[in-house]
Amino acid sequence: MKKSILMVCGMLAMAATTAFGQKGVDDGSRYGHGEDSVRAVLASVRYSDAMKLKNYAEAYPDWLTLFNEAPLFYGTKSNLYSQGVTMLKALLKAEKDAAKKAEYYGMLLRAYDQRMKYYGNNKNYPATYLKGMRALDMLAFKDDLEAKKEAFELLAASLKGAPATVQAAFPAKHIEVAVDLYKAKAFDAERVVKAYLASSDAMKELEKIQTDKNAQQIADTKAQVEQRFASSGAADCETIIKIFGAQLDENKSNLDWLKLINKLLDKADCTESDLYYATSEYMHAIEPAAGSARGLARMYMKKNDTEKSVAYYNQAIELADNDEDKAKYYIELSTVYFSVSQFSAAKAAAYSAAKLRDNWGDPYLMLGRIYAAGSKLVGSEDWEKRAGYWAACDKFAKAKAVDSSERVQKEASDLIRQYSQYFPNKEDLFMHGVQVGQSYTVGGFIGESTSVRAH
Repeated sequence: MKKSILMVCGMLAMAATTAFGQKGVDDGSRYGHGEDSVRAVLASVRYSDAMKLKNYAEAYPDWLTLFNEAPLFYGTKSNLYSQGVTMLKALLKAEKDAAKKAEYYGMLLRAYDQRMKYYGNNKNYPATYLKGMRALDMLAFKDDLEAKKEAFELLAASLKGAPATVQAAFPAKHIEVAVDLYKAKAFDAERVVKAYLASSDAMKELEKIQTDKNAQQIADTKAQVEQRFASSGAADCETIIKIFGAQLDENKSNLDWLKLINKLLDKADCTESDLYYATSEYMHAIEPAAGSARGLARMYMKKNDTEKSVAYYNQAIELADNDEDKAKYYIELSTVYFSVSQFSAAKAAAYSAAKLRDNWGDPYLMLGRIYAAGSKLVGSEDWEKRAGYWAACDKFAKAKAVDSSERVQKEASDLIRQYSQYFPNKEDLFMHGVQVGQSYTVGGFIGESTSVRAH
């Protein structure tokens, strides 16, 4: 307080010897000159005292004097504006009168604009950061279409700043506003997709510089960005292919681009599009992995290209780094062979899966299905063709024996009931000299020893 009093006294003395007055806003000085400088200093003292007590209504008139007449009052520090934003937001929240609220809102935006004018080159809080904060505060107090349009542009600019100056809220709000504008028919789908890409890129940069302290916040924000885009309704196949299809040739060696477009297509359920196949194959060629090989195998399975599906499943098995994944891929490979009635190959793949993973019923369920489907290929007599159902039910029973999970127990029991009704009847067996309970080897590709049963 003593310092403030001495400053005021000095300014008063200067005013007494200086006939003219000049504001800081006019001559670029911190305080101005003459009477104007005295008014600025007196206003700063009252303003500071009121702010310390959080008496914002009392602080506002003197802050306004400094804002209009001495915008550089605090020199290299932007306290006038950071404090002013805090004050104006508090006044806005408390005010009931519409006209007064409009005044405070207008001054809030002007506070950001003037800070950008005088302090926009600050390394830690540059104009890009201030644009993002201005957008967030705009949207906190106004929710109309025009405010959202302006905020969107500000947020787009904020994402172009250095990563250290980008708040996680900027990309999250950027895509949120884009989706709102799309739903209001102010944006088309392409604009939303591009907004998502910008937000996604910003999140990647934030991940690179995250710390233990903010890692969870960044992870949560990234999930928000993904969820908002996924539920936007803008990411349809037609839009994504229209935007990115023409860019494929120039980006077929750009792994980040391929991953992003592949992910967009996956989210939009465009996994049977040519662009999805192409990006997947280019990705796999650059960075071969069991997961991507499996993805390609499944894609070509949907496309009824058995040869390519089998080739990629074999790659997935070779690249897998644990037996559990290998077993899963073998079962899926068995399914591919089964779908085209290549029963011997399907059987071999299912047995390979069984060898890699104990206490897993799926390989035996698969074997049972293979035997049941191929039973008609075995033998010449009708009862011989039905013998495959004995071997099939043996495998279903084996599934129940090794895997106690509720799913396998139910599925195996249902399959045994379904296929046991196709066993030969006793009369046919008797006519061919075959007795119930005796040992019997089913021929053909099945090649299993079983016991005779009748329906």
